[in-house]
Amino acid sequence: MRIAIVSDAWRPQINGVVRTIETIVRLLRAEGHEIEVFGPDRFRTLPCPTYPEIRLSLFPAARLAHMLKLFAPDAIHLVTEGPLGWAARGFCLKRDIPFTSAYHTRFPEYVHARIRSPLAWSYTLVRRFHAPSSAVLVVAQSIRAELAARGFKNLAPWSRGVDITAFAPRPRQELQDARPIWLYAGRLAIEKNIKAFLELDLPGTKWVVGNGPQRRELERSYPDVCFFGSVDAEKLTYLYSQADCFVFPSRTDTFGLVMVEALASGVPVAAYPVPGPLDVITTDKVGALDEDLRAACFAAITCEPADCRAHAETFTWAKCARQFRDVLQPIPHGTWQPLKRRVIPNAVS
Repeated sequence: MRIAIVSDAWRPQINGVVRTIETIVRLLRAEGHEIEVFGPDRFRTLPCPTYPEIRLSLFPAARLAHMLKLFAPDAIHLVTEGPLGWAARGFCLKRDIPFTSAYHTRFPEYVHARIRSPLAWSYTLVRRFHAPSSAVLVVAQSIRAELAARGFKNLAPWSRGVDITAFAPRPRQELQDARPIWLYAGRLAIEKNIKAFLELDLPGTKWVVGNGPQRRELERSYPDVCFFGSVDAEKLTYLYSQADCFVFPSRTDTFGLVMVEALASGVPVAAYPVPGPLDVITTDKVGALDEDLRAACFAAITCEPADCRAHAETFTWAKCARQFRDVLQPIPHGTWQPLKRRVIPNAVS
């Protein structure tokens, strides 16, 4: 099967959406499927306002339509509700082509956190985007229930996995930083609510891994916190394994893949009792959820690493890839005009 994946989130971005796409592409290619990811790297872009690390494709409709016709996919999946997602949606609707989509990000809450726009306005727009989709993949049951209550249709479950070989417990080393080590890993952006973690009165040392528009502000405001910035995969797995507790202060994530990576490393999780954490920390043996995040930290740190690891092993990428593949909607034969296959552009030319 030839599968077209259209996503505004793609390399060189580093986040849970990109890691998910990369992993399912690798697994499905291993099954023999031919997959093309149509991301911003193939289009002219401009920086996203307030978040310049994210590049937004500039008027991508015509170029995307040309590339999709060249590829002639058997199925089309839309990852994001950005410029590329809307262009692909319009392409499919104009030609009566079925497609699937995914709800990766609580976009209305993110916009509200940045510019205080009413949630109802953003949800109307996002609901409109997904309305024609044959299946809307949603990772967390709590988020599916929330979306259903807001009028979303055709919601389908989509699990997540973790690389249990890369993310694994390691012996704790003697460190210059005082223990316990409290770790956060992820984007440094306002919607992640990182200040709620950094302002906690906790013993030991706070580590922060990741980059984003808030990094300089946070480094100035919290000089006692260790900021590592973006790190390579080997360094990331090491930092996870040396932490004593992973703190996840976000209230807007749909899942939080970093929590599963921490658990796979034998590290318990402290978080708020909100969608995302509620779907990952389903037992008090592997972490704690509390509106008092400090109390959650002290409760979580008593959990056993072996229990955390065992819980993480229930999240498999194979299941994630299988669920993605099984909901794809085949495009009817005869949709594409016969063409001699040509090379699809990999970058803006």
